[in-house]
Amino acid sequence: MDAGDPLRSLWDFDDLDTTETRLRAELDRSTDDAARAEVLTQLARVEGLRGDFAAGDRLIDEAAASAGSSALARARIDLERGRLRRSGGDPTAALPLFESAYETALDAGSSFIAVDAAHMAALAAPDHGGFEEWTARGIALAEAHGEAEYWLGPLLNNLGWERYERGEFAGALDAFERALAAREDDGSDPQSVEIARYAVGKALRALGRSDEAVPLLERAVAWASDEGAPDGWFHEELAEEFAALGRDDDAREQARLALPLLREADPAFEQDDARLARMQTLAGA
Repeated sequence: MDAGDPLRSLWDFDDLDTTETRLRAELDRSTDDAARAEVLTQLARVEGLRGDFAAGDRLIDEAAASAGSSALARARIDLERGRLRRSGGDPTAALPLFESAYETALDAGSSFIAVDAAHMAALAAPDHGGFEEWTARGIALAEAHGEAEYWLGPLLNNLGWERYERGEFAGALDAFERALAAREDDGSDPQSVEIARYAVGKALRALGRSDEAVPLLERAVAWASDEGAPDGWFHEELAEEFAALGRDDDAREQARLALPLLREADPAFEQDDARLARMQTLAGA
């Protein structure tokens, strides 16, 4: 029976030090070699997120030495070694590892790990066709197995942005709307719901439907404000929606709110001359 990923609960992607502490405590508790190998792969992922790929590889090598015949441990080993390769700038080397992880996870009966591998294979694919194929494979598996439903939100979000960047706005909207529904059904991460709402709004604006987008962005802005964490991207997009509708005063207000937040939170914002100039123009600066 597919049990999802019991190690997932140990992760806090916003606090890698705490995640490492939890994982090392789990490693100390584990007496089974295959179980220890699985934990070691997660410690390798922590190092990859820190950018220390050599340390990650050493942990993966240690995991491989302990995995024995465990298909699940071997699937995790390929998955995390693949992540290290992709994060290190070598997607070509990463792709076959993700493909192997996918097949091995299926053999192990873990749809959760298999969908994770499919989602990573899509990101490492060399072309749009490969991206769409692996994403579709992951979506189908996640829809068929409740333990893997978490992945519908990320997969559909990635699909939406891939299509958006290609100018396929109707297809992007379909993916973003499905991602929003999946995030709402999951309910475990309210911020991801509002980010999904923002993405739907962007696609609607690209299709000339800003009148439909404004309520979505207003809801996202209100949520962030209520959380005490106003979001510059939400304000920026709402400013653009208002501008598209000719509501210049409302656009000006949102742009003025967006500018300081984006300057603080997005290092790339000040380097993007066109984007910066656009917000300054809308703000009347």
